Amino acid sequence: MSKYTKSDIIRLVEENDVKFIRLQFTDIFGQLKNMAVTKSQLKKALENQCMFDGSSIDGFVSIEQSDMYLHPDLDSFAIFPWRPQQGKVARLICDVYKADGTPFEGDPRYVLKKAIKEAADMGYTFNVGPECEFFLFHTDEEGRPTVKTNDEGGYFDLAPIDGGENCRRDIIQTLEEMGFEIEASHHEVAPGQHEIDFKYDDALRTADNIITFKLVVKSIAQRHGLHATFMPKPILGINGSGMHTNMSLMNGKGGNAFYDAGSADGLSELAYSFIGGVLRHIKGITAVTNPTVNSYKRLVPGYEAPCYISWSVSNRSTLIRIPAARGMGTRVELRCPDPTCNPYLALAAILKAGLEGIRERVAPPESVNVSIFGLSDEQRLSMGIESLPGTLEAALNAMESDGLVREALGDGLFDYYARAKRAEWDEYRTQVTRWELDKYLGKF
Repeated sequence: MSKYTKSDIIRLVEENDVKFIRLQFTDIFGQLKNMAVTKSQLKKALENQCMFDGSSIDGFVSIEQSDMYLHPDLDSFAIFPWRPQQGKVARLICDVYKADGTPFEGDPRYVLKKAIKEAADMGYTFNVGPECEFFLFHTDEEGRPTVKTNDEGGYFDLAPIDGGENCRRDIIQTLEEMGFEIEASHHEVAPGQHEIDFKYDDALRTADNIITFKLVVKSIAQRHGLHATFMPKPILGINGSGMHTNMSLMNGKGGNAFYDAGSADGLSELAYSFIGGVLRHIKGITAVTNPTVNSYKRLVPGYEAPCYISWSVSNRSTLIRIPAARGMGTRVELRCPDPTCNPYLALAAILKAGLEGIRERVAPPESVNVSIFGLSDEQRLSMGIESLPGTLEAALNAMESDGLVREALGDGLFDYYARAKRAEWDEYRTQVTRWELDKYLGKF
C-alpha cells in the first residue's frame, strides 16, 4: 500500500516551503544522478513528463536513443534536513523509462524489481538489512580529501578517543529526520572508521536507503569539515570497510521462511538451499558486490574480511554467517559486499542466486565451525574450501562465465558493465606504483 499520493506530495511541498525537488536515479555503477526541478514543475514531474538525455549517463543508451523519462516513486519523497530551511530541497527517487513508455532494461532499479518479482511469483518477499562502514578523514587546505584523521578510536570506543562521534551523531539525527530507523552506531576497528546500522526493509527500499545513506553521510561530514569515504581499503595495514548484508525471505503468511523451530539449528531446508545457491554463484557475483580494484585489497587474510567460500552458524571467519537470532530474526549474513557496489545490482544478483538454490534444492557444503583464518592452504583444500576471486580481473572472469549473473543484470547492462570494468582493470594494471619504484628502481 502506497504511503503518498500525488496530492500528498503537492501538499507537503506547499506546507514545507519546498522550492526545489531533485529527481534521483543511479547509473549502472551506483553513482547518484539527479535532475532538479522547481516547485512550478512539480505537477509535470509527478505526471512522468520530465525527460533527460540518457546518452550522457554511463551504461544507458546511445545518442540515437537518448530521450528518456523519469517516473518518480512517490513513497520515496523526503526533504533534505541539511539544506536551507527557507526554500527547502526535497527529493524523489525515480525509475527510468524509455520514450515508448516501457521500463528501461538498463535501469539498476528495474533490474532489482525484476528479481523481486521472481521472488514474489515464488511466494516470497526479500528483506535486507545492510551494515554500512565508512571512514571520516580530514581535508587539506584546498578541500581535497586526505587519509589523515585525529581519531585514534578502535572498536566500540567513545569520545574523546572517538574523534568522529559528533559527526556521527549529526548523521544519525539527519537520517532519523528523513525517516530512517537507526538500530545501532559505533566506532569500528580502524582509526577513523565508523558503522551506522539502519532497520531492514524490503530489498527495493533498502537499496534506495543505501543510496540515500551514502549521500547523507558525505553531506554531513562535509559540514563538519571532513571527508567521508566508502572506499573499501583506503589505508594499508588496517581493516577495510564492508557492507555485511543480512537477508531473509518472508512467506505469504508473513512468517520467516528461513526459520524452522524443529531443526537442530533453527534453519529451514529453504534457508539451506538459499545459502547453497548463493555459494554456487558467489565467484561470479563478486564482480558486482565488490566492483573496484580497491575492493580486493580488503578481501585478504588478516583483517577480518571474508576470503573463503564457506558458511557457518555464528563463525565470523566464514563468508556466510547465520546470526544467533531465531524466529522472525532468522537471517543469512553475506559478509563480502562492500559499499562501493551498486546496491540494486548486488541485491538482484544475490537474490537470483538464492532463488535458483531454492528451485533446484541446492545443498550447501558442510558448515565450517573453526576459524578459517587459522587453517593452512592444505587444510582448506582438504576441506573443499575455495577462495573468492583475488583481483577484479579474476572476478570479471568468473562473472563472464556465470550465466545467472548475465540473466540477473540483462544482456545490455551486463556487457557494458563488463567492458567498463575491464577498462578499469587495464588502466590499473599498467600503472607504475610507488611500491614498484621503491622495490626495483635502485636494485636493477
